[in-house]
Amino acid sequence: MSLTWPQLENAPLLELIEQGESKHTEFKRVVHSPKKIAKSIAAFANTEGGVILIGVDDDKRITGIHSEKEMLEVVHLALKMHVEPHVEIETIIEEYKRRLVLLVFIAESDSKPHYHTATERDPDTLQEVTIQKVYTREGSHNKAASPDRIALMESGSTPLRFSFGKNEKMLLEHLGRHGTITAQEFSSLAGLSLQNAIQTLVTLVRTGTIKLCNDKTTSYYSL
Repeated sequence: MSLTWPQLENAPLLELIEQGESKHTEFKRVVHSPKKIAKSIAAFANTEGGVILIGVDDDKRITGIHSEKEMLEVVHLALKMHVEPHVEIETIIEEYKRRLVLLVFIAESDSKPHYHTATERDPDTLQEVTIQKVYTREGSHNKAASPDRIALMESGSTPLRFSFGKNEKMLLEHLGRHGTITAQEFSSLAGLSLQNAIQTLVTLVRTGTIKLCNDKTTSYYSL
């Protein structure tokens, strides 16, 4: 069983490593790219929090880091240039057999969603454009969030207003018969724009009436 966020903060280094990579832990032998580690920082903040262990290989070997100052510079550059809004982190250096490991702790954020921001070259115009994506942590991987998941995160900062009308009744009847529905299917069923369909579904998720589920490629809703 993997450690949860409160347990991570107080777990010994070897116990964290023995857990292996998971929803709450990630190993990096070394970090050269602020853009890449920013993706993991944002994903942990958007999910349930976690820790990145820099100086640990994927096979759990402690390889260590050569420069604490250099690794911290990369991490803070990642926060400054590639994560919006800002994410608070805590960093700790642990030593094992004269090898240093940098631990980067990221708590679940109250300000979701956090966007991963990167500049890329448009293949058609060859102009540099800014791309923003929202990532969440699923298993031991970072995954781009669906529009449904992003809408659910964004709704957390707004008061919950709910009324039960014909569209909500139609939705629950459909789920009673078929078990699941996607936002696109509900949009067609109720004659709503996709954005309004997602807003209705997200509101029902927040009330606990339905739940948002994900498989490898699709987001859908069920009772």
